[in-house]
Amino acid sequence: QVRLVESGGGLVQAGGSLRLSCATSGIIVRINAMGWYRQAPGNQRELVASITSGGSTNYAESVKGRVTVSRDNAKNTVYLQMNSLKPEDTAVYYCYSNIKGPIGYDMDYWGKGTLVTVSS
Repeated sequence: QVRLVESGGGLVQAGGSLRLSCATSGIIVRINAMGWYRQAPGNQRELVASITSGGSTNYAESVKGRVTVSRDNAKNTVYLQMNSLKPEDTAVYYCYSNIKGPIGYDMDYWGKGTLVTVSS
């Protein structure tokens, strides 16, 4: 069974920084892409950033220049460094991992989410 555990959310003032972490554990053959989505109240879940196994990254336009996604493959962990935070960044942040399991299929797995609140 695969498990993703997020940490690092919390309350921060506008202009501040937070670093989210997400550790993946379980029976894993290979982790492909990893990344972060977020969902604000009343909104759909949206991609924040993703990173491939080779290190290529993709960012939502709304966070470009303020957010950096990275991963430590030895630790099966993905990070999200968020700087210059804005009140509109307030949301529940979910990490995901696209994983090849022992039977050969790639599947997406999700964390339970961590709340980020940015006060003005």
